[in-house]
Amino acid sequence: MKLFHTKYFKKLSFVVGILIIFVLSSSWLFKHVLNNLAYKIGHPVDSLNSVIVYYNGPVSNVVERNLAPDGYNLGLKYQCVEFVKRYYYQHYKHKMPDSYGHAKDFFDPKVKDGELNKRRNLIQYTNSSKSKPKVGDLLVFDGNIFNKYGHVAIISKVNQDKIEIIQQNPGPYASSRAEFKLTYKENLYKVDYDEILGWLRIKE
Repeated sequence: MKLFHTKYFKKLSFVVGILIIFVLSSSWLFKHVLNNLAYKIGHPVDSLNSVIVYYNGPVSNVVERNLAPDGYNLGLKYQCVEFVKRYYYQHYKHKMPDSYGHAKDFFDPKVKDGELNKRRNLIQYTNSSKSKPKVGDLLVFDGNIFNKYGHVAIISKVNQDKIEIIQQNPGPYASSRAEFKLTYKENLYKVDYDEILGWLRIKE
């Protein structure tokens, strides 16, 4: 009887393992390889303050580098970084001293909560922070096993217990908008998602 249970457990573990691999690989396939035939690359899908979010297809797709009329580097079309930098350039007239780097590099772990991130010339807040996220803040996500470069977005709405973001290049079938729970505990605000490193804000 014990031998039977051991064989059954091994078979069950094998099947569960296969199912996990299938789910993970399917998720990766939908985000990184497949294209949504309802849109063409470069098709406008959303906007915030007249700054347009463009469809990019698979997250790894790159069209070309986008430069502002004055030569400022806005990033690679139509990656997430390109949208947030274009948003800050067009809406705030803001140019970052360091205009390069992957999404997760926008957050400098050496900068303390509420201090200046000199590479981006923006005030940086850690997740958790004494400062509540604001509309217009640049939200930075860490990398993960599916995307080692991380992700960036713009906070488009802030309520008592949640925030909304607008993002470019979330994947061919993902929405340009997403919501995250916002908590306040022990005088600190936290966006309840482990991959969020923090947020950056234009200097007042």
